[in-house]
Amino acid sequence: MAPPVGTHVEPQLFRQVLGHVPTTVTVVTAATGDGPAGLVVGSFVSVSLEPPLIGVFIDERSASWPPMSSAGSFTVNVLAHDQQELCARFARSGGDKFTDLTWWESPHGNPVLPGTTAWLDCLVQQIQKLGDHYFAVAEVVGLGVAGAVPPMVFHRGALRTVAGLAPHPHPNPGKDHS
Repeated sequence: MAPPVGTHVEPQLFRQVLGHVPTTVTVVTAATGDGPAGLVVGSFVSVSLEPPLIGVFIDERSASWPPMSSAGSFTVNVLAHDQQELCARFARSGGDKFTDLTWWESPHGNPVLPGTTAWLDCLVQQIQKLGDHYFAVAEVVGLGVAGAVPPMVFHRGALRTVAGLAPHPHPNPGKDHS
């Protein structure tokens, strides 16, 4: 028997249902006038291959986002499965999250964090307010992969790792063969 369908979606039920969809855990960093800044972003998406565009969704209540939003560029750092401490550092609100942290500069001067699975250096194309988040669309202008380090994901309310990340050949990635 199917559950009843209503016209109003309760926020808690919406969150619970979407919690069944694993999301990549990233730290978005930028060089601001006050120094490096960063925040955890759990909603990161590939938007386009030509040109290479990505998108991130940032909570409107973020204290770190306002100075970052005017920087013109940012770097998406895809956290590795064993970087829970780094995730906690950048998940906290405000403060200097870079104290005693070694990092290097991306081609556009943004912090690239150590030990991450991958990084993408991006130029902001558009920032739009959608609901209780900002959606930042950016063109990828530099990127790198640290190696075969599994990423961290958020699934069903907890940080997790992806098991069984053995390469899976695909005849033509990005094409639908159905």
